[in-house]
Amino acid sequence: MEIKRDLYLNKLIQHKKNGMVKIITGVRRSGKSYLLFRLFRDYLFENGVNENHIISLALDDFGNKKLQNPDELYNYVKSRILDKEDYYILLDEIQLVPEFESVINGFLHIPNADIYVTGSNSKFLSSDIITEFRGRGDEIRVYPLNFSEFYSVYGGDFDKAWLMYCNYGGMPLCLSMETVADKAKYLKNLFKTTYLADIINRNNLRGNAEINELTDVLASSIGSLTNPLKLSNTFASTKNVKLSANTISTYLDYLQDAFLVEKAVRYDIKGKKYINTPAKYYFVDLGLRNARLSFRQQEYTHIMENVIYNELRLRGYSVDVGVVENVKKEDGVLVRKKLEVDFVVNLGNRRYYIQSAYNIPSGEKMAQEQASLLSINDAFRKIIIVNQPIMSGYNEQGILLLSLQDFLIDPEKVLNF
Repeated sequence: MEIKRDLYLNKLIQHKKNGMVKIITGVRRSGKSYLLFRLFRDYLFENGVNENHIISLALDDFGNKKLQNPDELYNYVKSRILDKEDYYILLDEIQLVPEFESVINGFLHIPNADIYVTGSNSKFLSSDIITEFRGRGDEIRVYPLNFSEFYSVYGGDFDKAWLMYCNYGGMPLCLSMETVADKAKYLKNLFKTTYLADIINRNNLRGNAEINELTDVLASSIGSLTNPLKLSNTFASTKNVKLSANTISTYLDYLQDAFLVEKAVRYDIKGKKYINTPAKYYFVDLGLRNARLSFRQQEYTHIMENVIYNELRLRGYSVDVGVVENVKKEDGVLVRKKLEVDFVVNLGNRRYYIQSAYNIPSGEKMAQEQASLLSINDAFRKIIIVNQPIMSGYNEQGILLLSLQDFLIDPEKVLNF
């Protein structure tokens, strides 16, 4: 089964031979190695690159263990470069090499070398790496399969595929499993034995109970505004556990560093400023989220919101949670209300305001969904994504109603209207 990941492959192709090291990051088991060693290597072969000019190493392979030594790795790669033609250096799980920053910087001094590395470690996002590479690091973030990638293999009825995706997510290996029991077991074990074990070992945590509890609380509250203090109070009242807001803030950073969750901060649209707290946390994969809750709490309103957030992020947008002040008269008195906009979406000079609506069964519900968008006075596009078989288009208020299917299957749909 071959899954096309053209979005990421095209990014690698676009950045080829740009003088920078291409750093492929993302949650473990999301397909980074497949992208680099299968899809990108195949592209290089198809475009006439000789196999001897592709130096590819899986550094987590026991057979390459000695190359985890930085000197051994550097000398081995240098020994493979025998002429003035272009060479492509593909290194998987580079974080296993001590001082890998210095090794990569050494490769950058080879004029005919083009360098690509993958890693799952949080260090790939740190300011230290940017400093080490002196502006010569180019991050390409890889997510689990989005719905269109999933659907390209799963096929069939959209609604059935959507429910399967909502339940079991887009981890590539999970898609190849035939039974839901196997999928559930895989996702549960992956979270416990890989992700949380990594976090505990990497950060020298004394136990796993607290980080486990926090992960479950986040999983049960996707799409809800929260902050470390509120989470601390939740632990005290419902778990009878004392966990300080500072500790929770640190643990939230660990989960983000492991690429398991992302944080969306609040943005005051009229005031044009960020509000530090509260914020929302979304899981990079719904299957992993659901596995934490033993596939209970399937609240599809929040799940759909999480899917839309992930889709926007992998398309390259920055995504915030919007808030806008609405002022109107009620019984002759001016009343000010803060209304939420699900997503404030930016890329370059483009901006969209997006509401996620699982369904809109009545005019009252439509008025509720539109209220915050109609309170925004600028000219940027305002969109409601609806999980209903509607004909996408603008309504009388100038709001674009976009079916979930159109949004997920056709990435250009938002731009074409």
